[in-house]
Amino acid sequence: MSTAPVASTEPTDSAAPAAAPLRPYRVPADGLYEGPRELRRLPEGWRERPYDLFEVVPLARTIGAEIRGPALSAPPSPALREEINRALLEWKVLFFRGQHLTSGAQRAFARAWGELETNPLLAAGDSPEVVRFDRDAVPTFENVWHTDVTFRERPALGAVLQLREVPPSGGDTLWADMAAAYDNLPQDVKDRIDGARAVHDFLPGFARFYPADRLAAFQDRFPPVEHPVVRRHPETGRRMLFVNTSFTTHLVGFGREESDRLLRLLFQQAHVPEFQVRFRWQAGDIAFWDNRATQHYAVNDYRPHRRVAERVAIVGDRPF
Repeated sequence: MSTAPVASTEPTDSAAPAAAPLRPYRVPADGLYEGPRELRRLPEGWRERPYDLFEVVPLARTIGAEIRGPALSAPPSPALREEINRALLEWKVLFFRGQHLTSGAQRAFARAWGELETNPLLAAGDSPEVVRFDRDAVPTFENVWHTDVTFRERPALGAVLQLREVPPSGGDTLWADMAAAYDNLPQDVKDRIDGARAVHDFLPGFARFYPADRLAAFQDRFPPVEHPVVRRHPETGRRMLFVNTSFTTHLVGFGREESDRLLRLLFQQAHVPEFQVRFRWQAGDIAFWDNRATQHYAVNDYRPHRRVAERVAIVGDRPF
């Protein structure tokens, strides 16, 4: 008759030592955590194809590429427009060195993507569609992460920015990939914001540098609007975080404390370096970004030197 083996109760040389006790510790709730990031540049199922009309030079893992080859002084042909648009969807912000476009050529390039936007809250260049950023003349948005004009019912599709005058050092611009920002949220946070909506208002952003009497004149023209906290890209279908510190005031249907806490966490996602690209400008450079999928930050570290930029924005769709 066989007998089942009996496990020994004697210690063996291979037994693991007992873990040393640790003192109590905690991490503040809703902080940013170290560890691996999910860095997925393309939507699920996206088919990459080669580019025939230019070279694409990636500048970061998921966002930002320099486009080498095409001159933008004439409106793009249909074939060139298709390839640039595909690169924009894949890289979210594109850089074209040394273009030195006239204001008219800059507008014509942007117009290939749709109707051009005007913004009476900002200083104009030589036409209403051109916004001129020159801190020596008018205070403008710098040193804050934001997505342009989310206080509109139809925020901008994208923008074409050219640096006219560049300081000898400083004055870089950063962009953040808000699809990566969404991908890396904890699942419980994704569940809490699924289907949620947020209110956007022009006042919080512009009150930083405009007096109340000037802002009051625009209140009826730009009433608060609601957008989804997580929007879907209309061309790729990808989910993206769509709140920002300049214009998002609160979450609809949430108590103030919970809304503020959640928004603080969501705002922080743009600050993660792995989701960013940083661009050092030279005069005449062009950046073309997808405003639906990104936030950006102009670095104000160039005083006492001057930095002058001109931007043309393209009217977008209603977020869904």
